[in-house]
Amino acid sequence: MTADPDHDLLRTLFLPWREGWLAWPQSGGALFLNARAGGGLQPQDWPGLQCVSAFKPAFDALQAAGLAVRADAGAQRYPLVMLLPPRSREAARAAFAQAMSLLEPGGVLVACQANEEGARSGEADLQRLVGPLQVRSKHRCRVYWSAPDASLDANLQEQWRALVTPRVVAAHGLLSHPGVFSWDRVDVASGLLAQHLPEDLRGHAADLGCGYGYLSRALLAHCPGVVALDAIEADAAALALARANLEPFAATHALDFLWHDVARGLSRRYDCIVSNPPFHAEGRADRPDIGCQFIAAAAAALRPGGQLWLVANRHLPYEAALATHFAQVRCVAQAHGFKVITARHAGVGAGS
Repeated sequence: MTADPDHDLLRTLFLPWREGWLAWPQSGGALFLNARAGGGLQPQDWPGLQCVSAFKPAFDALQAAGLAVRADAGAQRYPLVMLLPPRSREAARAAFAQAMSLLEPGGVLVACQANEEGARSGEADLQRLVGPLQVRSKHRCRVYWSAPDASLDANLQEQWRALVTPRVVAAHGLLSHPGVFSWDRVDVASGLLAQHLPEDLRGHAADLGCGYGYLSRALLAHCPGVVALDAIEADAAALALARANLEPFAATHALDFLWHDVARGLSRRYDCIVSNPPFHAEGRADRPDIGCQFIAAAAAALRPGGQLWLVANRHLPYEAALATHFAQVRCVAQAHGFKVITARHAGVGAGS
């Protein structure tokens, strides 16, 4: 893993200005959707740049780099909009549609993707939406942009914007939409963990990386002793879905929804924690260090006797991290390539 995994992607995104193919706006600013830090991106080099990221680790990194960043794009229009499309094709199409709605008349949309993360499909989709594009390839990435006089297909734009409208998914009965992890099905790992959660968990619980709230709902539905829950998620869109999906429990439980990067640690103490931690960055190789960070954060946040219930791919080497942080570690189940592990601090029982 490199220190700057987005280095080539960002270098390619900014090629049109570095090479003189496009002129940076003299006024009106520029909007960078799904922004990431890295690639030598410096605020003084790009005056008026406004970054948008709904992913908390990226948001924090952009802020630390001194870049202007917010979680929501708002409604202001810009002469230039840049976009790193999400990996999900449906979510990418919705992002193209949103980006075009944020352009001033005569503005330019510039998008960039790694070749192995759908660059050709993204280019084809944007061309379908706005007509002919300019395209360049470098660093195993593709950057492409619209003409100032792009012929926007307004009907297609509305269809694509609707792709990320929350809808009830029959597979799990919860609100979800494309772009959110396992949006249209019960994730096998989360389903396995839900099946093995003991009914005697109680007190103040947390769901680390809660997604749209599947595990949180299972915990609240099957563990009557749980009276409070913090749903913690780095993806703001997923967290908004979790808030809606857990609304039936709001009258009987103390619920909180925290947009937070778990790897930075937790500020509250809990009696029990459940988690299906992410194990890779989007489109990249396994990242067991992320799961180990979740384990360390959970261990530091649990009260004496508190329990962690974790599910992971069977091949991920979490046992050493668990043994380092917990007095008792036990594998409860293995199935479908996953393992359910429970770990407990020394001390009195949870909830005491």
